[in-house]
Amino acid sequence: MQNEQEVKEIVKEKYGDIAKKQNKGCGCGCSTSSKIIDYTIMKDDYTNLPGYVPEADLGLGCGLPTEFAAIQKGNTVVDLGSGAGNDVFVARAFVGDEGKVIGIDMTPEMVEKANRNKEKLGYTNVKFHLAEIENMPLEENSADVVVSNCVLNLVPDKEKAFAEIYRILKPGGHFCVSDIVIKGELPAGLKKSAEMYAGCVAGAVQQYNYLQIIKKAGFKNEIINKVKTIILPDEILRNYLSADEINLMREKEIGVFSITVTAEK
Repeated sequence: MQNEQEVKEIVKEKYGDIAKKQNKGCGCGCSTSSKIIDYTIMKDDYTNLPGYVPEADLGLGCGLPTEFAAIQKGNTVVDLGSGAGNDVFVARAFVGDEGKVIGIDMTPEMVEKANRNKEKLGYTNVKFHLAEIENMPLEENSADVVVSNCVLNLVPDKEKAFAEIYRILKPGGHFCVSDIVIKGELPAGLKKSAEMYAGCVAGAVQQYNYLQIIKKAGFKNEIINKVKTIILPDEILRNYLSADEINLMREKEIGVFSITVTAEK
């Protein structure tokens, strides 16, 4: 199994490639190898949301965190794993000219693409930082709302990530994240696969453990607002598992889910 830094480099390489090639619908579930894995069932439709910018939507999410984020005019919002700026620009429509939206992403190509999109739009209250979620260049107690879409699952040290979210949120602030969790024990072939880690599956934790990490960081009133079952097609699983392992996974009802969670500081 790769160490944390190796996993980060795999993820960075994958998402840098997506930014350069402008692949769509190739987020959670895409392989970094020559095997193309693309199951767009994970992504939700953004097209009817205010502030939607097609050039910023690379189809990388597994939910709509802004749907339950309760973003208000004048808020300061931070988007973790901001990519080409999709959720940032949607959030900007809610905060208006009076607010501020900050994107954090560790992939240089994504930040460059996001800044190009921002320049085209002419927004002056949007900023993108090249940084890791576990060490954000933001002051404590500076954000009203934190959002993230299928990104925290990619962070090896989730406890540190949620501790950072807690640090930057103002007292009474809250987060809303969409992420991947699992039910049951994933087969070893999936857990050990770096490709599936970059695809948001091998790095997933049990839903109960995910909620415990949130509580350990100090958050309260956590609510699962939405759950979506993710079906991993057999043609994908066959790249990592034997037929018997796939059947056993189905029999034990081992599941992969997208959940959208909110909690308060």
